[in-house]
Amino acid sequence: MTPTGPGAPARAWHAELAWLPGVGVLPDVLIEAAGARFTRITPRAAAAELPAGVIRLRGVTMPALANAHSHAFHRALRGITQAGRGTFWTWRERMYQVAERLDPDSYLALARAVYAEMTLAGVGCVGEFHYLHHAPGGIPYADPNAMSRALIDAAGQAGLRITLLDACYLAGGLDPAGWSVPLTGPQVRFCDGTAQAWAARVGSLGADEHGMLGPSARVGAAIHSVRAVPPEQMPAVVAWSHSCGAPLHVHLSEQVAENDACLAAYRCTPAAVLYDAGVLGPRTSVVHATHLTSADIRLLGGSEVFACLCPTTEADLADGIGPFGQLAAAGCRLTLGSDSQAVIDLFEEARRVEMYARLASQERGHFTAEALGTAATWDGHASLGWPDAGEIAPGSLADLVTITLDSPRLAGASLAGPPGARQGDPDLAALAAVMFAATPADVRNVVIGGRDVVVDGRHVLIADVPAALSAAVRAVLD
Repeated sequence: MTPTGPGAPARAWHAELAWLPGVGVLPDVLIEAAGARFTRITPRAAAAELPAGVIRLRGVTMPALANAHSHAFHRALRGITQAGRGTFWTWRERMYQVAERLDPDSYLALARAVYAEMTLAGVGCVGEFHYLHHAPGGIPYADPNAMSRALIDAAGQAGLRITLLDACYLAGGLDPAGWSVPLTGPQVRFCDGTAQAWAARVGSLGADEHGMLGPSARVGAAIHSVRAVPPEQMPAVVAWSHSCGAPLHVHLSEQVAENDACLAAYRCTPAAVLYDAGVLGPRTSVVHATHLTSADIRLLGGSEVFACLCPTTEADLADGIGPFGQLAAAGCRLTLGSDSQAVIDLFEEARRVEMYARLASQERGHFTAEALGTAATWDGHASLGWPDAGEIAPGSLADLVTITLDSPRLAGASLAGPPGARQGDPDLAALAAVMFAATPADVRNVVIGGRDVVVDGRHVLIADVPAALSAAVRAVLD
């Protein structure tokens, strides 16, 4: 993206309101950057302090969002799998039909459009949990990372940062004796044969010693699940992730059937299997974490993992409501993901965390607006290997999203304030309005790495995102 250092282009924005994590929402914030990083933040800046050419941002400006769990190609299923009966497992069969049809060119077109939709929703960084590696029949492409490079190129063309979470996927499930079920049908496209072969392929992507593939792309590791990777294969994935300090993600206890199969095969829960294999740790994200025992929660919290919650997908697939509050209380840092792309709206993901906790407990007030905002920004970026993003502060990556307060959903929000608040100081009331009522339709401007990607609600790199999505989805489904 934009260069940094001496001679890097300087930019300045004047935010009507800006959320500065750990400080609050403050008025008249002057935000300055050189290249891809913020250099100075000045709250309550007087008109005389504003530099020439400053860009005015009306509404609430906050760090760009981090979508910590995405399967880009699932976007093709929106609207054709939501109605009717069934389970995760019946939905999965339809998903496999889409997976069977993709190639590097069609995946590039689809992912580029999906990532553009994400930027329009305020997302500045995506964690792409990627397991569609090979051609039909499991035959490697001439470039064995052709599908991975398609995703990296797609993110670059859509203007957002990406962590490619390359997933090891070796088996089709578990039988009660603990044997791995062979891969069948489209699943064979996911498999490298062994974790060592997976590591060799991922290593050929050309990442540096820190896992970086370029200024706006890095590679991470993923273990698909305890169903898809036998425990004896997991240490090789962990070792590779340690070799370059890469994030490590894994689906965990998304369905009761997954837990039942694991208990039958290994006589312990999926969380315990991962712990015994050395998977859990501060760079690990467990995705979903829906059906956990109290011992599982203690194990995850004690291991200081991130817990990535995807409530719209978990609801769409009837997976269940996870123990969100218990995970946070145990010490897990929460993050958010759009997962199956049932919708792409991290504001919706965030508020469902609170709302589902209310439904489960019949009590309100489990998560503050700031806690939900932190999950969508700072902690999400950290879980994807970008600890220098997700806050508006000097030295951080210059990522911003501005949400209008003029829409029917948010009009009047800037006038609200807690009892005793100073006049003109909105404190966190405006942030609460955003986290509990905003949608992507309220996103007006997005800056990623100091570069405009969305201006006045329009994507500056892809002129017609709906048309791009329609064409890409039709190419996969027709």
